[in-house]
Amino acid sequence: MDSSISFSEFDCLNNRRVKRVEKFLNDIGLDFPSSIENFVIAKDGDELIACGGLDGKVLKGIAVAPHRRGEGLILSIMTRLINIAYSKGIKDLFIFSTPNNTDLFEDCGFKLIENCDNEIILMENSNNLENYKKILLSKRKDGNTIGSIVMNANPFTLGHQYLVEQAAERSDWLHLFVVKEDLSEFKFKDRIDLIKKGVSHISNVTVHEGSDYIISNATFPTYFIKDKGKINELHAKLDLRIFRDHLAPALGITHRFVGTEPYCVVTNNYNKNMKKVLEEPNGASNPIEMVEIQRVEKDGKAISASRVREFLKVKNFNELEKIVPSSTLEFLKNI
Repeated sequence: MDSSISFSEFDCLNNRRVKRVEKFLNDIGLDFPSSIENFVIAKDGDELIACGGLDGKVLKGIAVAPHRRGEGLILSIMTRLINIAYSKGIKDLFIFSTPNNTDLFEDCGFKLIENCDNEIILMENSNNLENYKKILLSKRKDGNTIGSIVMNANPFTLGHQYLVEQAAERSDWLHLFVVKEDLSEFKFKDRIDLIKKGVSHISNVTVHEGSDYIISNATFPTYFIKDKGKINELHAKLDLRIFRDHLAPALGITHRFVGTEPYCVVTNNYNKNMKKVLEEPNGASNPIEMVEIQRVEKDGKAISASRVREFLKVKNFNELEKIVPSSTLEFLKNI
């Protein structure tokens, strides 16, 4: 590598340098991922020629100026970003990119998890997925109909409870995954505790802590996706294929249950993609049947966590009592 090249590191509070990275990415046709916390850049003299960023466990904004590609700059940027992550106690890292970069990131020690429509890939630098699948395998249950639900529950309502009851009734065993990321109004530890209390009367359900492999909108990067109209579809497909190809086989899942979505267009479209992705044949694996359960209503409106949050803001516990289990109500009265 040219000895005139220098590398430097800085955080998101250095506005002047962050703006320069943003311009660099924009000039080569990439959006700027604003959630990056730490940056590494390479300069030749005063010219910015490569950059990369760390957003929690996800490496983002990794790019090299077109006229400087092939000089090993990516490996140098990645090595420094990994060292920053390690210094923060983060060992398991992820990269979302385009398929043409697969070999490049493999050379940096990352392994492919999923390639979605040959438009986006997800890679990791550890055996975390295989280890997680082993944990799931240890919780596998026998049966012809093994159901599943993925739930955020922000917070747990009577609508959520009804969905779980209906799914459990139709399943020999039901696996309920709770989204783990703390990006909701209610913390994960509180959400999963309320779910466990709210389903404690159901004998054939296992509540699982979610994982890094149930992808949120927050971690899903869009800076390199040219067609912005496809972002939500690609996010849904990638998330669902990881579930279909990796998580479901470990537990022998045959069905995935969801509530109907009368309000949110994005969630409704996600459900449509779910049916397409989960039910399409997948090599030797059996497709997963998606089952929609009609959302339960109260006073002519579907029960939703957003209604709970609205009533909570004004401390309207009379209305809350109608749409949440007693365990959730008790929790809400004490926060």
